[in-house]
Amino acid sequence: MTSLSVHQIGIGVALQDMGRPGFLENGLTRGGACDLRAIYEGAALLMQSHNFAALEMTGTGGTFEAIGSLRIALTGALMNASIDDEAISWNASHYVPSGARLVIGPSCDGTYGYLHVGGGFQTDVVLGSCATHQSVGLGTPISKGQTLQIGTDLGCEVKMSLPRDPRFSGGDVRIVPSMQTNDFDPAIRARFAKTKFRRDPRTNRQGVRLDSDGENFSNPKQLSIVSEVIVPGDIQITGDGTPFVLMAECQTTGGYPRIGTVLPCDLPLVAQAPVGAALQFKYISLEEGSLLQARADAELTTLKQLVSPLIRDPDNIKDLLSYQLVGGVISATASPFEEG
Repeated sequence: MTSLSVHQIGIGVALQDMGRPGFLENGLTRGGACDLRAIYEGAALLMQSHNFAALEMTGTGGTFEAIGSLRIALTGALMNASIDDEAISWNASHYVPSGARLVIGPSCDGTYGYLHVGGGFQTDVVLGSCATHQSVGLGTPISKGQTLQIGTDLGCEVKMSLPRDPRFSGGDVRIVPSMQTNDFDPAIRARFAKTKFRRDPRTNRQGVRLDSDGENFSNPKQLSIVSEVIVPGDIQITGDGTPFVLMAECQTTGGYPRIGTVLPCDLPLVAQAPVGAALQFKYISLEEGSLLQARADAELTTLKQLVSPLIRDPDNIKDLLSYQLVGGVISATASPFEEG
């Protein structure tokens, strides 16, 4: 069976897929990839199911050796990558021959990068998913010396690419009212929507802490609520007035008031925002949010239509001079119909 041997690995690199929906009543959040769009992008590049697991890499990847030939795709946060010391493109698919060394280095933008393989990574399926959910003890991060088994690859396409999606430097985030939104003073809600937040470095797969200048967002009445169901995307305001956007591995219940909830389609923008990136929240109605989410969900299923052949950068082609670059060249003045 084809596999990938791990020679070096970054901190927190783990297998993730679409997660485990449907277990909230049992105390388990969905988990899975922080950037679900990146999972769909990898599937489109390899022309395979989006249900396959990929490696989620936070900040940096690692060094891997191919045991058997395989196809890969790279999506999410841009990272420096090479195959046997030859630089390769991100947001693209590539062929990795048996014995070749794949190196994925530090990120240049964003937070989470993803390594997909043709046939998907094969590991134990628990509650319908291969996703690592560290906060509840499902699975463990990838370690040096580990061998990652890969399933049967039914595809053959490589050197394909997707347009780069602009979700890796922060920006505007759409939110809908949550259970306690209207319990916040109107002045606090208005100030929240006008504030340009910064992604704080104190974040993880459970939540993203937001930093800003000026006053905090504590409600003068300081809500006292009974713990209730919460979901990824909820924006909780802690006792000291600091906002946290809940992410893939958040808890299932919480007692902090929620000033709004991020649309699922905008959650990757929050997840991928690098430390210090600006984030600003825009309230929209629940009806508008439902339409926008439905449109985004439909777009994910059509990503394969955006896949196109990868155009290689001449600066990165080591054997450029071996290419025949003048075949088919014709004179600008001679008529092609005149006989020589």
